[in-house]
This record gives sequence, structure tokens and C-alpha cells, in this order.
Amino acid sequence: MSRSLFRSAFAIFALGCAQLAQAGSRADHVFIVSFDQASPAGIAKADMPVYKEMAAQGAHTWEAYTIVPSLTLPSHTSMLTGVGIQKHQIDWNSYMPERGQVKVPTIFSLAKEKGISTAMFVAKEKFQHLNLPGTVDLFVYPKDDETCGSVARHFAEQVGTLKPGLCFIHFGDPDVKGHEFGIDSPQKMQAYADTDKALKVLRDAVANAGIADSSVFILTADHGCHDIKDSNGITRGTHGSSSPEDVTIPWIAWGKGVKPGKTITAPVVQYDTAATALWLLGVPLPEGFWGRPVSSAFEE
Repeated sequence: MSRSLFRSAFAIFALGCAQLAQAGSRADHVFIVSFDQASPAGIAKADMPVYKEMAAQGAHTWEAYTIVPSLTLPSHTSMLTGVGIQKHQIDWNSYMPERGQVKVPTIFSLAKEKGISTAMFVAKEKFQHLNLPGTVDLFVYPKDDETCGSVARHFAEQVGTLKPGLCFIHFGDPDVKGHEFGIDSPQKMQAYADTDKALKVLRDAVANAGIADSSVFILTADHGCHDIKDSNGITRGTHGSSSPEDVTIPWIAWGKGVKPGKTITAPVVQYDTAATALWLLGVPLPEGFWGRPVSSAFEE
């Protein structure tokens, strides 16, 4: 074969591979938004019109489940690696740099292998344990202002430039106020409302970036919560147990290809968020993955 024929054949082959890869994806952009300590029961009581509109318009279940122990860092690690604590081994719940980073691939590392841009916007420093070198193009932790409004502002400033294929956004306000004042307190209800305003900022920013029609939002949580009395008799929120209040979480898909008004009846667990994000982006799930795509939420 002549050199020119070889080049032509290779170009056709490369184009075919690119078209095949594109055909295997169902969305160009996936945004996972986690509302820390957001239980379905709490959301039902809260003033969250944007969130509830997306749940009604998209596909949803109020009976998804997280891992045990139902703690922020272990639960989010399962959400973003697709495996349980027995495998990812993140069993602590604070930022401990001496313990290093997660030892299993994250969805960001798997996406980067396929050339997909990635980003994380988080309200807690402990997410550094998931920021494996070379896997997250943009990691934003606004240490001086950890509120959902600050996280959303940083997202809005960056999304139009990066247009990430895979992006994780974490709102910590409900967890902060729930621990301090109790799960049904006015302060936590205000935190829910604040995250709803921040969610609108995210959605508007995606629209302004011109990528809304090719995007999917997944709205979920790391865990639920229940109230206890502390040693002074003050009501505070907590979590970590296997009780239904702690392990039941929401799971909502909204955007491209999502079945409108769909109630998801198939079981959904924490690992499935990772699997669904990769499936939407056309990234093969590795062997040993615990999660499975929530394919029933999407059109054939």
C-alpha cells in the first residue's frame, strides 16, 4: 500500500473510531450535584422550587440508598468511585492529608483516560482525598467561603471556559446547619432554600455556556440524618447509622434523554451515580465496578 493510501485509510479508520465513540455517549456533559445531609423528608418540607421542578420534570426516586457508615467522605467516595467502603477503604471522615488519596480509580480518572475534561467544586477540604493527580482539570475549594452560594459562583465563573464533560458540585450548607441546629430547624430549612438558589445559578450558567441541550444533571446526596440530644439537652442533627433516616437519599436525573416525569422503581444505591455518569459519557465500566447505570431513567 502506498503512503498516501495508507494515510487515507488511517484517516477513515480514525474518523470511524471517533464516530463510534460519539455514538456510544448519551450526553456530552454530566453534572453531579450533591446536597450534603439532604434527606427526602427534609427536602419535602423545604422551600426548593427549582429542585422540585427538576424532580417533577425529570426522573426521580425518593428511595435511593447510601452506604453504611452513612458519613460524608466514605459516602461521597462510593458515589465517585462506584465501589463500596470495603474496596475503596476511605473509612475516615475528615481531611487527613497524611493518609493520602483514594487507592482505586475515580470516575474522573476513568473519564480522563478517554480525553474527557473534568472538574470538582466542593465546600469541604476533605474532597482532596479524591483529587488524584492528573485526573481533575479544575478543583475548586473556596476555603474562605464554603457556602453553596460561593461554590455556585465559582462554578458560574468557570463553566463557560472549561465546559467540563464530567463535573461534581458539592453543597455543604444543609449538613453544617443540620449538625448545629437540628434537622428540621429553621436554620436548616434556610440552608435547603439557599442550595436551591445555588442550583438555579448552576443551571443558568450551563445554559449561558450553550451546553444545556447536551447536558444531564444528577441531583443526589451523601446521606440523610436524624436528631439527637447532646449532653446539654440541645437538639442536633447526626448521621452515620444504618437507620432509614440516615441511609435514604434522593436521586434525580434531569436533562438530555431523561424520561420526563419518570418515577424510578428500580433499586438505586450510592455506587449507581458513578456508573450512570460514565455510561452517559460512553466510558466503559471497569471490571469489579459495584454500580450499575440507572438506565430506566433514560429514553431508549
